[in-house]
Amino acid sequence: MEMEETFGVPVLEAYGMTEATHQVASTPLTGKRVPGSVGVGAGVSVAIMDTDGNFEPAGVTGEVVIRGDNVTNGYENNPEANDNCFTKGWFRTGDQGVMDSDGYLRLVGRLKEIIIRSGENISPREIDETLLAHPAVTEAVAFAVPNSTHGEEPSAAVVVSGSVKASELVAFCRERLAAFKCPKIIHIVDEIPRTATGKVQRRMVSAALA
Repeated sequence: MEMEETFGVPVLEAYGMTEATHQVASTPLTGKRVPGSVGVGAGVSVAIMDTDGNFEPAGVTGEVVIRGDNVTNGYENNPEANDNCFTKGWFRTGDQGVMDSDGYLRLVGRLKEIIIRSGENISPREIDETLLAHPAVTEAVAFAVPNSTHGEEPSAAVVVSGSVKASELVAFCRERLAAFKCPKIIHIVDEIPRTATGKVQRRMVSAALA
């Protein structure tokens, strides 16, 4: 709302991917706005599916799947990818999300980036948002690091604008997250590694800090 008031133009959240050429969902220009949601399907059908190919009801997190005339029929010369990416005619996006009863989609994260600690699934985005709530943190990205006992442990890298210790940020997380979700090590860095297009890839950050 502040951006709309400042610039005098509508600000819409949207979701797209190359395989859907390009639009998947968007907040309607007029009508209901749901902060944090990427809106409703735009020319495609959108649903949430579990790992066994069953559709999830509203409010249940799962994998975002899409279907429509503008969605790819498959990857050329890659039968393995096609077997993994299509279920019952729906394209599996690899994104984790949840839909409300009105069909508004909220993205939670990438399934490949989920941190699995002793069988517990941890969304790195939840850790990101917790760290970004600290007044000294300007950028944050959580990621998995291998652990001989738990399989994986959450860790994080942050860029800060003020004087703060890593131990203070760990304590900040412990006050707001379940114990198993809290990163034990937080790296304070000058900048977070990004791809050539400016995207943050958690695995790249993990490799850079290993």
